Amino acid sequence: MIPLHGIGGRGDLPVPLWLAVYSAGAAVAVSFFALAAFWSRPRFEPAGRSAGTTLARLTAIVDGRPARWLLKAIGLAALMLLLATAWFGSSDPSLNPAPTWLYVWIWVGIIPVSLLLGPIWRLANPLRTLATAIPRTAYRRLPQGIEYWPAVAGLAAFLWLELVCPEGSEPRVVAIFVTTYAVANVAMGIVFGPRWFAIGDSFEVYAEVLAKLSPLGRNDQHQLVLRNPLAGLATIPQQPGVVGLLCLLLGSTAFDGISRWSAWTSRTGQLSHTGHLVVYTIGLIAAVAVVSGLFLLAARSTGTSMVRPGAVGDAGLPGAFVHSLVPIAIGYAVAHYFSFALFQGQAGVLLASDPFGRGWDLLGTKGMQIDYAFLGTGLIAAVQIGAIVLGHILGVVAAHDRAAQLFRRRQLRRAQYPMLAAMVAFTAGGIALVTAS
Repeated sequence: MIPLHGIGGRGDLPVPLWLAVYSAGAAVAVSFFALAAFWSRPRFEPAGRSAGTTLARLTAIVDGRPARWLLKAIGLAALMLLLATAWFGSSDPSLNPAPTWLYVWIWVGIIPVSLLLGPIWRLANPLRTLATAIPRTAYRRLPQGIEYWPAVAGLAAFLWLELVCPEGSEPRVVAIFVTTYAVANVAMGIVFGPRWFAIGDSFEVYAEVLAKLSPLGRNDQHQLVLRNPLAGLATIPQQPGVVGLLCLLLGSTAFDGISRWSAWTSRTGQLSHTGHLVVYTIGLIAAVAVVSGLFLLAARSTGTSMVRPGAVGDAGLPGAFVHSLVPIAIGYAVAHYFSFALFQGQAGVLLASDPFGRGWDLLGTKGMQIDYAFLGTGLIAAVQIGAIVLGHILGVVAAHDRAAQLFRRRQLRRAQYPMLAAMVAFTAGGIALVTAS
């Protein structure tokens, strides 16, 4: 078994836990009142998608045939190598790179890649490439109301495999999941066309949501632009499925922290296999339900009667404020996966030297070990706290800017108190979760 969670740093705060929690909550609260005093008009609305400096030359390069084919080739090669090692490599997860490639290089790697390079995942998505390689003259229409819910379902299955299933790191289990996921999405892509991947492929939808916070984006003319990341964040679709996706991400990360508490592990460590599955599944569902309930309650309590007529879409106030959850989700992910990515990620390189367990040494790394000494626990804890606090402050900024569009100026501060309370609670809870041992 390889660990599927963060490694080290918990319980090693450079300051007392109570001081870290209070300071972080105060930072979020102070940022809110500063915004309420000096930010009375929306700055990212309604410009949103059209804002930014056009990068015509970069657009021509990225959209050119050589770059497109190169990205497609990289995506296909990565998928084939992942499947080959998962199916035909060693059955020992400590000797097979496939689990590390999936849970670290792909799942965690999506975050920095999307934040730095913007909406690049769809260009390299091998499932999209495979589906579009089969010529079709017409596609079926997507069922009404389906938007983003297939991606939520697929993401729930992946998170269950990562956080609940004891065999989640077994190479053959990884092989079965990736194969099933790929076949299902390629089949749906053949039936419904490329539009399927924008709403049904969990990894592409997740990457696209993260890319909204990138300084690189696309405008209405589909040209690359250099923009304020928060302006891109304002363009996230206000759909119920997107609300479900982000609440699922936050809730699963909360459960990830809870499942490492000594109070939890001491009570669940002796469970049978079936008992483990049942208890952990219920725990995951409960964590997602609590986080979802807090967000929905806060959003729906922000003063529906004070909203400007016609300012809110079909998803209501939760949809209007869902974009504020993106930086929070990223902050939680960085806090939970930072050490895991930098430590276990090294194994992906070391094991790649002999991906099929044949005694090869393709990269000359035979005998090398993971270096756990290059990161101190104090630095890990500082990154964890900093990521959570920064994520919530950016979330407050995004929520306030949207509120400045939705509410009249004299009602702006009062309408946001429920959302502020939720943000402070999320901040304190997030720090407590990632630092508890």
